[in-house]
Amino acid sequence: MERRVSGRSAGPAEEQAFFSLRPSRLEDYVGQRELISKLRIALEAARARKEPVGHILFHGPPGLGKTTLSHIIAEEMSARLVKTSGPSLTRPADLMGILTGLQEGDVLFIDEIHRLPRPVEEFLYPAMEDFRVDFVVDQGPMARTLN
Repeated sequence: MERRVSGRSAGPAEEQAFFSLRPSRLEDYVGQRELISKLRIALEAARARKEPVGHILFHGPPGLGKTTLSHIIAEEMSARLVKTSGPSLTRPADLMGILTGLQEGDVLFIDEIHRLPRPVEEFLYPAMEDFRVDFVVDQGPMARTLN
């Protein structure tokens, strides 16, 4: 039998309380020792180089801490965390809006990245590798690329 405690959606205060229960530093994270050890090395190396940490892809079933780790990475790097989800990015233009709002050092977390449509994936790769995107405007002989 289902029992509903509250009929309303969680507001900002409830959401903040929920996230405050999560660890915010690597030292507070419990479990996955090998992953945490490698992640610590990557973060320390990035800080020593005074650069953002490289691209990281977490995968696995729900509940393993992928979202929590993205929060930790942002906190450890003193960076802003920008979150979105694969299903919400249906067109390359959706991703373009997010990418143009990023600042150097920001952490972009795409939940359920495996659900990104192929055209959005193809748009994401050059953004990750070259920190730029090529956007084709118009069609046929009038087509031109903006980047």
